[in-house]
Amino acid sequence: MRDIVQDYYGKQLQSSDDLKTSACCDISALPGWLKPLIDNIHPEVLSRYYGCGLVCPDLLEGCKVLDLGSGAGRDVYALAQLVGANGEVVGVDMTDEQLAVAEQYRDWHSEKFGFENVRFIKGDIERLHELDLEADSFDVIVSNCVINLCTDKEAVLKGIQRLLKPGGEFYFSDVYADRRVPEAVRNDSVLYGECLGGALYWNDFLRIAKKSGFADPRLVEDRPLEITDPELAAQTGDLRFFSATYRLFNIDTLESACEDFGQSVVYRGTVTNQPDAFILDKHHRIEMGKPFPVCGNTWRMLHDSRFAEHFELNGDFSHHLGLFTDHGTSMPFDTVAEDNKTSTCC
Repeated sequence: MRDIVQDYYGKQLQSSDDLKTSACCDISALPGWLKPLIDNIHPEVLSRYYGCGLVCPDLLEGCKVLDLGSGAGRDVYALAQLVGANGEVVGVDMTDEQLAVAEQYRDWHSEKFGFENVRFIKGDIERLHELDLEADSFDVIVSNCVINLCTDKEAVLKGIQRLLKPGGEFYFSDVYADRRVPEAVRNDSVLYGECLGGALYWNDFLRIAKKSGFADPRLVEDRPLEITDPELAAQTGDLRFFSATYRLFNIDTLESACEDFGQSVVYRGTVTNQPDAFILDKHHRIEMGKPFPVCGNTWRMLHDSRFAEHFELNGDFSHHLGLFTDHGTSMPFDTVAEDNKTSTCC
């Protein structure tokens, strides 16, 4: 499968126009604040973009960021502008052709931005421990539609947990299935290259994430995917696929459920691009200036991370009140494309 992925992304795909599905191509509208950053990226780098989501979380200025499966470097060069001259973005990819494009325009982008804060490493993200990357050294790690291409996803997540600083986060988009993908689909080289064959059943992903040290994965947004090629659609049958963005915080005190300690937070309205409300995930839209009850995990995600100074955090863990709420065990994704709505429940 490693050879298939290298061949597909290194030789068969010359641009995003060559894709046969919408899985590895983000069709959602870019937020207005990001468009000027994308406009600063070289057209050839943009033409070789195969991501399935947006992996530019808030508050990155001065951060050290790692992009796993960075390809031709679109996300790296967008993130480079967000972290600024005092930050750094490292891109890791295993495909020579993609890395060659990223490196070809490194000087072009540094001249465009007015600073140099990017480097690329050739490597396998299933073997992050073998790369010249220091443990506990990254504030944020991102990945855009790449983990599905890995055969050992648990190794990837464990490597990420090792590299993140305490309180750091893994913010990434990927493709998931509504059930376990059958062998015939998994072994099809085109379906695998199109990010479908290697897609995890969403509940298996949650299990692997928790086993790898991320106790409370948070779904940020999702959308159903369309398989536009009739032959591929026939092969996948009733399987449903989704592009989803998750954020996983490296906080070792997070619990496996939302526990109630009577805590609340008040958003100060100071995060750039989110003046009226801070969106932590799909179920947490925290309005500016309004007390917002939270579970212990949400409190820690805000208190123990780079977001702390932007909130008034009330309460502690001295008095446990039981389970905060129960989301149940149903599939978390919307089955039809629509604007994601957030609620004030934890």
